[in-house]
Amino acid sequence: MMAFFLVLWLMASTSKPERAAISEYFRNPSPLVGSSATPAPGMAGPGGASTSMIKLGGATDVSRGNSNDPFQNQQKAIPQPVDEQQRDKQQLEALMKELQEAISRSQALEPFKDQLLLDLTPEGLRIQIVDKQNRPMFDLGSATLKPYTQQILHELAEYLNHVPNRISLTGHTDITAYSAARGYGNWELSADRANAARRALIDGGMDDSKITRVVGLSSSVLFDRTDPQNPINRRISIVVMTKAAEEAALAGAGPQVGLSATTVDPDVQAAQGPGK
Repeated sequence: MMAFFLVLWLMASTSKPERAAISEYFRNPSPLVGSSATPAPGMAGPGGASTSMIKLGGATDVSRGNSNDPFQNQQKAIPQPVDEQQRDKQQLEALMKELQEAISRSQALEPFKDQLLLDLTPEGLRIQIVDKQNRPMFDLGSATLKPYTQQILHELAEYLNHVPNRISLTGHTDITAYSAARGYGNWELSADRANAARRALIDGGMDDSKITRVVGLSSSVLFDRTDPQNPINRRISIVVMTKAAEEAALAGAGPQVGLSATTVDPDVQAAQGPGK
């Protein structure tokens, strides 16, 4: 009875040439060693025996590489290594989103959200803390931080300390001339303000070893070029550096590194001027 059902199944699941091949096989089975046999029609190629397989209904076509071998499938599923530059960008985009959400929900940061500007530059994630009319970050003509500026930097320190990237800080002033002792001007003031921000970040818990560069650029890189005296020009830029930018800064190399093929520190490039 089983043989009968097997015959019915074979007849239903095979084509006419396949049934002929099976029939020929049972009429002329594989020979013993030392004997010979004529291959069935369609079973031999021009160079000898055919290597094609008879595909029964539902059978796996191994000749096309469809394998249930878990090791083979696992090998195919291994992801390609992510480009380091792309990985840097993804990590900084994630940090930017995290900071934006933190600013929105933090009681300490939310009142100053219009003074916290975040953007991605070729060198990394830039966080700019800018002055606002009637709400400066520092005492007038001084590197002394306002209490709320210290609070902002302490809040940021917690997030910056959780990423492996190093940090650079840049101080900026507006174009207003600084009237004080001879030899002390906006260049010195902007550098001192950047250093004051560095100390506040460390007081907030950020590791001192994360600092790679502290720079004062005076009014050489204005945020608002149409109004050099706009309070927004007085600012501190904190850059969470890419790995490439960090390595270049530590090696004293040029600025051609970062998130894209042609990459520069936007503040330093602007201070150097075109072609430098």
